[in-house]
Amino acid sequence: MPKENRRQARIEAVQQLYAREMRGVLVTRPADGEPAWPVDGGSAFAAALVEQALGRLPEIDRLLAAALQNWDLRRLGSVDRAILRLAVAEMLVHPDIPAAVTINEAIEIARSLATAESARFANGVLDRVRKEIGRDPRTTAD
Repeated sequence: MPKENRRQARIEAVQQLYAREMRGVLVTRPADGEPAWPVDGGSAFAAALVEQALGRLPEIDRLLAAALQNWDLRRLGSVDRAILRLAVAEMLVHPDIPAAVTINEAIEIARSLATAESARFANGVLDRVRKEIGRDPRTTAD
């Protein structure tokens, strides 16, 4: 998938995760045997990111809570929280994408959907998560 399309898919995924949180259906898991969480339109990559974030939400939130210094995850803005959750999900599930790419994409999305301050904040938090999960910033897993 071309770079522009992946960025758009990530933006779609952030919007989907944000919308789910606003509707109060963020942590609703499908029952065994039911299809995965449906995503309203968008690309397969966006749908996969949303599903991966929702499927590993407790682990993602634990990693974020540990990386947030003097902050509570619930106090973050909903858009910031969605950006961070999706970036962590991508780092956990997509070892084929260098962590530096994932973090840079999250920073650019934060700049476009939130604020420059959100972008700087996301950079620091996501780098701490990257270190915690043992991802090298520039390489992919074999």
